[in-house]
Amino acid sequence: MKLFRIKNSVIATAILGASLIITSCVDDLKQEPITEVTAASLYKDFGNYKNLLAKLYGGLALGGQSSGDGNGDIADIDGGFSIYTRLLYTMQVITTDEAVIGWNDGTLHEFHKMIWTPANDFSKAMYYRLYTEIAYCNEFIKNTSDAMLAQNGISGANLDEAKVMRAEAKLLRAQAYYHLLDMYGNVPFVDETTFGTIPKQMTRADLFNYVETQLKEAETELKSPRTNEYGRLDKAAAWSLLARLYLNSKVYNNTERYADVIANCEKIINAGYSLNPSYANLFLADNNLNNPENIFSVVYDGNNTQTNGGTTYLVHAAIGGTMDPKDFGVNSGWGGLRTTKPFVQRFETSDVRGRFYTSGQNLEINDLGNFNDGYAFIKYKNIKSNGAAGVHDNWVETDLPLYRLADVYLMYAEAVLRGGGGSMSTAVGYVNALRLRAKASSISVINLDFILDERSRELSWEMTRRTDLIRYGKFTSSAYLWPWKGNVKDGVAVGEYRNLFPIPNDELVVNPNLKQNPGY
Repeated sequence: MKLFRIKNSVIATAILGASLIITSCVDDLKQEPITEVTAASLYKDFGNYKNLLAKLYGGLALGGQSSGDGNGDIADIDGGFSIYTRLLYTMQVITTDEAVIGWNDGTLHEFHKMIWTPANDFSKAMYYRLYTEIAYCNEFIKNTSDAMLAQNGISGANLDEAKVMRAEAKLLRAQAYYHLLDMYGNVPFVDETTFGTIPKQMTRADLFNYVETQLKEAETELKSPRTNEYGRLDKAAAWSLLARLYLNSKVYNNTERYADVIANCEKIINAGYSLNPSYANLFLADNNLNNPENIFSVVYDGNNTQTNGGTTYLVHAAIGGTMDPKDFGVNSGWGGLRTTKPFVQRFETSDVRGRFYTSGQNLEINDLGNFNDGYAFIKYKNIKSNGAAGVHDNWVETDLPLYRLADVYLMYAEAVLRGGGGSMSTAVGYVNALRLRAKASSISVINLDFILDERSRELSWEMTRRTDLIRYGKFTSSAYLWPWKGNVKDGVAVGEYRNLFPIPNDELVVNPNLKQNPGY
């Protein structure tokens, strides 16, 4: 049993009536609040707090208020397309060499071609999804301030737990703002104190500082690593996000924070995590069990989380051609996701992380819309480690890792190479630990280009690739090309401005405080 189940809950969404009445943000954030129950009544009873918190986590996993993402949170887009993790995959993976998609739904095809515009409906949905998550978190944080907890008579052990929950909400909000600063740059800022005002645009550098501060504040009240319920955040998750923030600091605010990367990585490494002996088991339907590696995962269980996003999407969409869906524990393939030749060629033959389905598939991609062009990539399955299928043959129960120890090892190694201190021999040891598990050859020397490739091998389809390529100056430039980059078969450079996505046109219309990102 997964301890912290995420459910669609009317009681949890009812609180949003107050949080979303922001002068421009009723239209600006595309919300449709439910107001049958007031926040004041909900927060008087500590028994409601866990459901209220679950909605914040549910904002990562689900797209709507009913099964199959019905009654979607985001207007003007199908609920199944608007899930946080599915949109994050679109922005972070499909835009790169790690994946192509064969569908032409709306403007989806623009991402791998790198021809998106401010009118792109999926980029807009990601933007609104992030602010929806922020709105959920703002409401929870506002109603669990020290003053509100005292006013509502929350005391004793309940008070201690409420403060932990508040810290989790702060981390979830910081994570959403991290994705905003990473993908959109200078964005509107709202928190629990800004209700009733038109949001002002915050610079990327200032938002970096805000995210850093919020993560450090949350860290003080979060539970120690590996002591919270499964599926909930703890101090190690805060350290993981801080390490990612600092690793990309040069991009975000033109400062180098590699020593801080190492410091946070060392905290995690010293907290008792260890590598799962089996790489494949990290992405199976029972990856919540006996898994010492994952720091935080988005939880799915096949019954309470019936969504077309998350791992349901990652399993179904990667099956097509002559592939048998039963081999993946599901009832059908959606014939969408494949990968590119440069990605395939990155792996040694022995490397178990490079699992490709090649029967009937062409290595070269002549037609993005043809599933048979491009090798299929095998990573996530709705199969348990004992070979049994997941509980449901359509809705996948495999949890989606957002932070795990392997990423921490690679961040440590990169920060050492970039001059952050630490130990080179230790960094090489961490890399070899990953390669030993993967049955790849050991190495004695590492360099930055090797680490970029190793990150792709180890963390493929885990929604880090775009950010990694930008940090290395290879996302938009001619320094690295892949098929159909820039909408040309062999790939071409695109404008550097595409290192950021545009602020949606709808936002610019309703909020006079905003300026569009350059180039759009």
